[in-house]
Amino acid sequence: MAVSVMETRNKTSSAVLPPLFVVMWSSAFIAGVIGVGSAPPLLLTFARFALAGLLLGGFALAVRAPWPRGRKLVHVAGSGILVQAVQFGAFYSAIGLHVPAAVLALVQGLNPVLIALLAGRLLGERVSPRQWLGFGLGATGVGLAVADRLSFSPAGVALCVVGLLALSLGTVYQKRFAGDMDVRTGTATQFLVSAPLVGLASLVFETPRVTDWGAFSGAVGWLVLVNSIGAFLLLNTMLKNAPASRVSTMFFLTPAVTAVMAWLFVGQSLHPLAVAGLVVGGAGVLLANRR
Repeated sequence: MAVSVMETRNKTSSAVLPPLFVVMWSSAFIAGVIGVGSAPPLLLTFARFALAGLLLGGFALAVRAPWPRGRKLVHVAGSGILVQAVQFGAFYSAIGLHVPAAVLALVQGLNPVLIALLAGRLLGERVSPRQWLGFGLGATGVGLAVADRLSFSPAGVALCVVGLLALSLGTVYQKRFAGDMDVRTGTATQFLVSAPLVGLASLVFETPRVTDWGAFSGAVGWLVLVNSIGAFLLLNTMLKNAPASRVSTMFFLTPAVTAVMAWLFVGQSLHPLAVAGLVVGGAGVLLANRR
């Protein structure tokens, strides 16, 4: 009976966590646009990491969760610098160069393809022909979702590519060397290590100044509670329990979901291609995750 209950819980988590993660992750693009409109991008990123690290770290201490030590601490910190500091520093800086949120989601949506290429070589994960077909459908859906919004600067494109590479490499690195970390203390460590690096970069490359405290506070609050703590706890939980190549397919859905959110919350038009991208990308995710 106990085994049956546990299996039921695992199946429920497998069904609920991915769509919840997609919605929470996609909302970061909307909050990021609002936040960068009121403060420099690296300052916004620093505030996000610092507050999220302190809150999650305090919770982890309260419940006496085990913290990474020794070599594992180095691996957790290294993966955190890639997935947190480099990825979001690059993506938010691209927003500061007026790269549309949907385009950021497009570039990030190519993450599953890179993960699949890296996972086979570095993690020994086998990617079946059916999964590759799902990746192809997912990438097609990504393109459709933002096909009408492709206008951006070369520097913005370069930053998007840096963010994509950091996310993909950091995910594979974490899966290989820190896949068994406690998601509470591991995620808190990643934030606390990334915050001073991004803060220093803000002092060097920006003039840290907030022009609209209301918008800035709202954006930071959402990014901290929903995206930094909520979404990354879900992501690290899924990476702990499933192959990296399978978890990464969720990113195929973020461009279309971001387009829908932009239509609902900030009044951007919802192009029919975005709807088509949502359908095609969803089909790719289902195919790539089918056992």
